[in-house]
Formats: sequence, structure tokens, C-alpha cells
Amino acid sequence: MNKAQFVELVQKNGDYKTKTEAEAAIKAFTEAIIEALVAREDVSLVGFGGFSAALQKGKSGTVPGTTKTYTTGDKMVPKFKAGKGLKDRVEAGK
Repeated sequence: MNKAQFVELVQKNGDYKTKTEAEAAIKAFTEAIIEALVAREDVSLVGFGGFSAALQKGKSGTVPGTTKTYTTGDKMVPKFKAGKGLKDRVEAGK
């Protein structure tokens, strides 16, 4: 599903009058999640899941087929853990 199709789905399920309103709602939701994660706050939506920011440790290794090595630094990455309600709905839909 691409963004335009998702906007139409949100418009239908959210009873928005226009696609512009639905797109604004999606943008507000995603920006709020991003703002919370940047502030290192977790966001928990009961029945859906939780968003968090976690520290990913750096690593080192070798490039396959060569003798070159590389190292990466520590960085913060977003994480999502699906809630029970979401897992159950996806399982029932198969």
C-alpha cells in the first residue's frame, strides 16, 4: 500500500470529508511520534503497540570478499513493538 492508498483508507475509516484532512491527521500523528522519540520518550498505544528509541551499539566487521574492515558508531534507532490486539487482528486476518 502506498501513501495515497493509505490516505484514502484513513479518510474512509476516520470519516474525514477530504483527503487533505486525512493526510493532515496522518502527518500530525507521525510528527507527534517523532517528537516524542527525539525527546527519548516512549509512546504506548494500548491494543496497538509501543514506539521507543533505543541505543544501538556500534559494531565492527569485514567487508565480504575482501580484507577491508569497518566500524560503526553507537546510534539511537526507533523501535516498534506490536501489542496483543494488533497481533491478534493480524493473525485472524490470514
